[in-house]
Amino acid sequence: MAKNTPKVKVNGEKKASLFSVINKLTGLENWLVDGLPFKFLPQILFISILGVLYVGNSHKTDKIVRKIQTLETEVEDLRANYTTLKAQYMFASKQSEVALKVKKRGVVESKEPPYKIIVKKGEY
Repeated sequence: MAKNTPKVKVNGEKKASLFSVINKLTGLENWLVDGLPFKFLPQILFISILGVLYVGNSHKTDKIVRKIQTLETEVEDLRANYTTLKAQYMFASKQSEVALKVKKRGVVESKEPPYKIIVKKGEY
């Protein structure tokens, strides 16, 4: 059985990681040896403020999108409710349905068709 043993480095070299490559290319280690360079402080603050505004704007936009989605579902529910009520109203206002409702009060439907009254000029 093999025991847990550390890996042996070949020639004592380290593997180059992504961050070490970036560090070598940008030379950040030389900048921060003496401390933070204050000549870049206004630019850093400006970029930080822009970042905060960007994040805040993103949150506000997400909130507005969620509100729009809830309002759209509410409008769909109201539209469905309107269609249902309109269909019920149209059914209840049919002549046969109205006749059934007013029959209870003693009003009956006329069996004779309506006729048109024609008035000639000068006869009224």
